[in-house]
Amino acid sequence: MNALVQDVQAIVEKGLQKAYRDVNVTTVTTYWQVGRRIVEEEQHGASRAEYGSQLIAKLAEELSKEYAKGFSARDLRNYRKLYLCFKDLEIWYTRVPNLNWSHFRTLLSVTSDDARYWYVQEASREMWSVRTLARNVGSQYYHRLLQSPKKENVIAEMLQLTAPLQNDARDFLKDPVVAEFLQLPSNNDFTETELERAIIKHLKDFMLELGRGFAFMAEQYHVSTDAGDFFIDLVFYNVVLKCYVLIDLKTKKITHQDVGQLDMYVRMFDDLKRTDGDNPTIGLLLCSETSEDIARYSVLNGNKQLFASKYLTFLPTKEELAKEIEQQKEIFMQQRKELEK
Repeated sequence: MNALVQDVQAIVEKGLQKAYRDVNVTTVTTYWQVGRRIVEEEQHGASRAEYGSQLIAKLAEELSKEYAKGFSARDLRNYRKLYLCFKDLEIWYTRVPNLNWSHFRTLLSVTSDDARYWYVQEASREMWSVRTLARNVGSQYYHRLLQSPKKENVIAEMLQLTAPLQNDARDFLKDPVVAEFLQLPSNNDFTETELERAIIKHLKDFMLELGRGFAFMAEQYHVSTDAGDFFIDLVFYNVVLKCYVLIDLKTKKITHQDVGQLDMYVRMFDDLKRTDGDNPTIGLLLCSETSEDIARYSVLNGNKQLFASKYLTFLPTKEELAKEIEQQKEIFMQQRKELEK
C-alpha cells in the first residue's frame, strides 16, 4: 500500500509541476506579446511619448472591464518593458522555461543588457527563487562577481545568504501570479499564519462596527511590485473621511521594514487608487505579540494636525485595537487547546 501511495503522489506531483510550467510559459509569452503589440501601435503615433501614455491608459481602462486582474496601466507598462528588454524572447525562452513572470518582472529594473541576460541564465540554471533573484540583483551580485579575483568566495557568500530565500518544493502551488493570470481569486490560506488569519477575520467586523463610515473593500489585497508580490491584510474606504484605510497585521515585533512596507502601500494607493476628491490614504500597522500589542498610524503627505484632530475620531483608538487583538488571541489559543485535547 505504501508503494502505491508513493507512486500516485509522484504522478500527481509530476502533473502539477508540468501544469505550473505550462502556465508560466503561457503567462510570460502572453505578456510579451501584449507588450510587443503596444510597442507596434505606439510606433504609428505622431508623438510617441504622449501617444504611448494615452494609449496605455485607454487600453488599461478597456481591458479592466473584461479582466479582473493583471491589466492595469502599471501592468501594461511592465509588459511593454518586457518586450523592449527581451525582444528575442521567443527565440531563447525555451532555454529558461522554469522562470516565471515574477522573475522577468524583477529584471526589468536592470539597465545593463549583459547583466540582465546573465541573471536570466543563472537564475534558470541554478533554480533561483524570485526572492533569491531579487536579492542578487539588489546586491549587484553580477558586477561584484565580475570584478572579484576570488569568485568562489562571492558565490559561497551568496549561497549562504540566499538559502532561506529559496522556495519550498511545493511553493509553486502558492504562486499568486498563476492565480492572477488565470483570473482566479487568491488563496488566503497561503498568505498568512493561522493566528493572523483568525485576528484579521474579526478585525474586519470590528472596524465596520466601531469605525464610523467604513466600507469594506478587500481582504488580502494583492500588490504587485518589482520587488515581489505583497498582500495588504485589509482595505477599507471611509466615506466620511473620503480616503482609503489600509490595515497590515504582524504577529512579530514591528520592524523598520514593516513600517517602510506600509508606507509603500500607502504611496501606491495614493498614486494608483486615489482620485481628485479623496484625502490621503491612511495606513494602520498592527503588531500582535505575547507581551505587547502596538498600533501605529501613518498618513503620508497629509496635515498631521488634521490627522490628530479629525481622522482619529473616525478610527478605533490604539487602546481599543490592542484590546481587540488581545481578546482574539485568547480566543484563538483557547480554541487550539480544545482541538488538541
